[in-house]
Amino acid sequence: MVSIPQTMKAVRLHGPGVEGLRPETIDTPSLKPGEALVEVHAAAITRDELEWPVDRLPAVPSYELSGVVAAVAAGVDGVSVGDEVYALTPFDRDGVAAEYAAVPAVTLAPKPSSIGHVESAAIPLPALSAWQGVFTHGRLETGERVLIHGAVGGVGQFATQLARWRGARVVATASRSSFDEARALGADEVIDGRGSLDDALSSVDLVFDTVGGDLLKAAPALLTGRGARLVTVAEEPPGEGTFFIVEPSRDQLVELARLVDAGDVRVAIDSTFGLSEAPAAFERSLASGKRGKVVIRVADGG
Repeated sequence: MVSIPQTMKAVRLHGPGVEGLRPETIDTPSLKPGEALVEVHAAAITRDELEWPVDRLPAVPSYELSGVVAAVAAGVDGVSVGDEVYALTPFDRDGVAAEYAAVPAVTLAPKPSSIGHVESAAIPLPALSAWQGVFTHGRLETGERVLIHGAVGGVGQFATQLARWRGARVVATASRSSFDEARALGADEVIDGRGSLDDALSSVDLVFDTVGGDLLKAAPALLTGRGARLVTVAEEPPGEGTFFIVEPSRDQLVELARLVDAGDVRVAIDSTFGLSEAPAAFERSLASGKRGKVVIRVADGG
C-alpha cells in the first residue's frame, strides 16, 4: 500500500505572468471517477502557458508529466499502482507542477523505458503536436515532400524526426546557425527561413508550420496543388489550411515511447529546475536561444 500524504508541495499561479507564481503547500487532490493519482517526478513547461488558466485562478501550471501511479479510482483499467507513466493532461483543469497530480487515467501511457523521468516529461506536448500535425491533420505518406517551418524548435524538432521516420523527404527552415542541427534531426534540405523561399524551394505536398507570421502567409504558394496540405500550430492560416490545438492521446504516446526506445526519436533538454525554482524555470521558458524543453524536477532522482 502506497502512503499518500494529506498535503503536498505545489506551485500555483495567482495572477498573470511569472510574478504571479507562488510555491505553496496545498491539499493532495482526491480522486474522481476515471482518474489516477500520479506521484510527479518531472513536469515540463511551455512558453506562454501562464496565460492559459487566467480565468480560473489560483491554478497549478504545467501539463506534461512523468511519474509513478500512486492510486487509481475504482473501476479504472489500463493503469495500476506502481506503473511508470507519462502524459499530456487536459488544459481545462489544474496542471502537474506539484508532488501529486490527479489526471484522467485514459491520458496516461507507459513512459519510455530507455530514458528517465526528466526526458520523458519533455515529450508529450511538442511530440503530440508534431504527430497530430504531420500525421493526423497532415496525412503525410512515405515518399511525399514536406516542408517544416521552425524545424529545430520545440515542436519542429519532433516533426522533423517523425517525418524522416515515415520516409518522407524533409525540407526544413531554420536559422543558418542551426543548419547542422536540422540535418542531424533528419532534414534532407535546409533553407534559411528569413530569406526568400521562392528562389530556394520547389513545390511540396505538405507544409507544417510552427512559426506563423510571414512564413505562414507565404505557405499556400508552395503547395503542389490538388491534394497538397497546409497545417499549422501557430495561428489561423490564410485561405485553405488547418490550424489545430494539440489534444492528449494515450495511443500516440505509446507509439512515441516505442520510437524513443528504438532510437528513432531523441529528446532535447534545455535546462532543469527544482519545484521551488519554478519562477526561474518559467523565466527560462520565455528566453530566446533555448535548445529543448525546460523541465521542473519534482521528485529527487527524476
